[in-house]
Amino acid sequence: MSRQWIAILDYGSQYTQLIARRIREQQVYSEIIRFDTTAAKLRENPPAGIILSGGPNSVFEEGAPGIDPEIFNLGIPVLGVCYGMQLMSQTLGGRVAPGESREYGKTEMTTTPDNVLFAGLPQSFVVWMSHGDRVARIPEGFQVSATSANCPYAAIRDEKRRFYAIQFHPEVVHTQYGNEIIANFLFKVCGCKADWKLSSWIDETVEKIKKQVGDEEVVLGLSGGV
Repeated sequence: MSRQWIAILDYGSQYTQLIARRIREQQVYSEIIRFDTTAAKLRENPPAGIILSGGPNSVFEEGAPGIDPEIFNLGIPVLGVCYGMQLMSQTLGGRVAPGESREYGKTEMTTTPDNVLFAGLPQSFVVWMSHGDRVARIPEGFQVSATSANCPYAAIRDEKRRFYAIQFHPEVVHTQYGNEIIANFLFKVCGCKADWKLSSWIDETVEKIKKQVGDEEVVLGLSGGV
């Protein structure tokens, strides 16, 4: 893959496919990959940015999905979403605490000034939260980007290393300006170009399959068939 792309590490969120779709709608190629993908593997074809998806697990659970810490040494921008925020914070030396109650639904969030992820947006707007655990102490080098009534660290950032983390889901329609937030990460942080088209990808993929299969037969599973 020589094209510019965004890697989405999948931690099992029901919204992970939506993240990929929102990125592709902005004409940037994205690919969902396993959460245990190593930094060494990513170096083979470095993405323009990495997104850590949300997920149903708690970072405190035995066997909870983790991340190769070396990914944070690749020099590539990273955006952590919900569980991805908690995992990023814990891995980089912050502290995550169990929430007293699960926060689920719409909440109003207030952003801080001079924040590239929320550039061009109102200072306050509604976002969709879905989390139990919360970040209790942010890692060294980070600063607060947004707060809500029940979440003092609704968003955090380390602009020097281009690490961003948000406790809400920008990919769902319930979050106001979600597409704009994703676009800011893609174009202002990662420096992506909006030059990918689904039609071109389909043509490339068809040709690739033809060369790979040759005269052999193919079994294709779709939707429930997968």
